[in-house]
Amino acid sequence: MQLVEKFLRRCLALVAIAVLCAGCGSAAFLPDVPNNPWQLINLPTDANPLDVTLVDNSSHGWLVGANSTLLETTDGGSTWVKRTLELEQPYRLTSVSFAGDEGWIVGQPSILLHTTDGGKSWLRIPLNEKLPGAPNTIVALGAKSAEMTTDVGAIYRTTDGGRSWQAMVEEAVGVVRNIARSTDGSYVAVSARGSFYSTWKPGDEAWTPHNRNSSRRVQNMGFTADGRLWMLARGGQVQFTTAGDPENWEDSFAPEFSTSWGLLDMAYRTPDEVWLAGGSGNLLRSLDGGKTWEKDRQVENVPSNLYKIVFFGPDQGFILGQKGIILRYVGAAGTA
Repeated sequence: MQLVEKFLRRCLALVAIAVLCAGCGSAAFLPDVPNNPWQLINLPTDANPLDVTLVDNSSHGWLVGANSTLLETTDGGSTWVKRTLELEQPYRLTSVSFAGDEGWIVGQPSILLHTTDGGKSWLRIPLNEKLPGAPNTIVALGAKSAEMTTDVGAIYRTTDGGRSWQAMVEEAVGVVRNIARSTDGSYVAVSARGSFYSTWKPGDEAWTPHNRNSSRRVQNMGFTADGRLWMLARGGQVQFTTAGDPENWEDSFAPEFSTSWGLLDMAYRTPDEVWLAGGSGNLLRSLDGGKTWEKDRQVENVPSNLYKIVFFGPDQGFILGQKGIILRYVGAAGTA
């Protein structure tokens, strides 16, 4: 009798474990995105793309990247053509921005390029040798006007086509992992080691530092569609601030509980639709501002980490990968 009871107890224990594991497994897998809206584009280069822009949300655009890569499209990103820059050495071109026919490119080692004819010709603008750090991002603000950051968090603005630059902060913030700009001109910068972040808004004399709110190092940060902050931390964690307070954070969560791949970037296609990209071709979407998530499994076979998402409106966007791979947003007609 004791042997029978012992056997039955073991059977019940195994059944309980099986049910529990089945429940965990079903919770760990996200539903599929019904229709993949992304088209895989193989660029005419093996260099890593680093930034992309469409001129005034038109079909004309530019892409920059490692090894002095400069590509142009006239069909909204379906095809890209190499353009040659007469440079004395390879540069890591990190940012490109246009306002009408006037465009800017920055990169490392320190380089600043300017065009006023839609990219038919590019003029190199000398930079002061005392510039803190190397140029990292640039945003065209209008005729002869642009705002540039460096890889140590210095912020400069020109209103005369790059002949002179005004420092917007008294001191740089230190070496940054990444830096993001909101539509109102505010910035958030993540420190190189992901141990803290800093914020700045127009009118501030200096950056405001903030400690990270957990033991997990920060991977990337940016701004939500309504001006709050979002944070991606190691271990696949996502977090949002409450409105108006860069230090008051909601609880963190993992959109895909069972995975170990890293989260690299987030972007809003609409105020409610959010895309989240990461390593090994992983791509997630939320249709309710980040409360629930689904996975685009049709791009999992893309042989690349997906590390930058850019939207130029609800119908135009790109995801940058590695070694000449990008994804182009095409809506319901997309195929990976």
